Amino acid sequence: MRRTVFNTPVIRHFFVSISWIAFKVTGWKLEGSLPKDPKYVLIGAPHTSNWDFPLALATAFLIRLDFFWLGKHTIFKGPLNPLMRWLGGTPIDRSKSNNVVQSTIDIFNSHDHLIITIAPEGTRSKVKEWKRGFYHIAHGANIPICMAYLDYEHGIVGFGPIFHPTGDVEKDIKEIQNFYKDIKGKKVDR
Repeated sequence: MRRTVFNTPVIRHFFVSISWIAFKVTGWKLEGSLPKDPKYVLIGAPHTSNWDFPLALATAFLIRLDFFWLGKHTIFKGPLNPLMRWLGGTPIDRSKSNNVVQSTIDIFNSHDHLIITIAPEGTRSKVKEWKRGFYHIAHGANIPICMAYLDYEHGIVGFGPIFHPTGDVEKDIKEIQNFYKDIKGKKVDR
């Protein structure tokens, strides 16, 4: 797709080593594995802390994932813009109707291999409902959703089952959220 830290040879190897050391020192473990599908939406939940991002980056290095993610446009301001893009990010301005879902579907349809990571909550704050863009992207591109999680209670970064959207949004979202019901984020009060 584009040059990122994850596909820059010498730098990638350096960060793989740093990530491995960080996991060993902090006691975090990996559980499960990514699907073999060439394209899917990877959702990560619960998203409760700024620590989720470096943990996700370290995980991506360890599993050799070419990590692409969608994030709030405000973290791409000023000098952070080139860094965030190099870290695999694409800014999303949710205050405007930019047709992000259709644009992302088009990107998936133009690539043979692509994984894009999205936090379905859309924020670190407590939310009553998840954003549904990840679902509409997967359904529109006819690709599965891989459910990843950060379980701070047990120190596990895990990859759960893949989910194939049926088109019944309400039923499918409930089923996906049910997978996460016992997983604890860093801030358990949300």
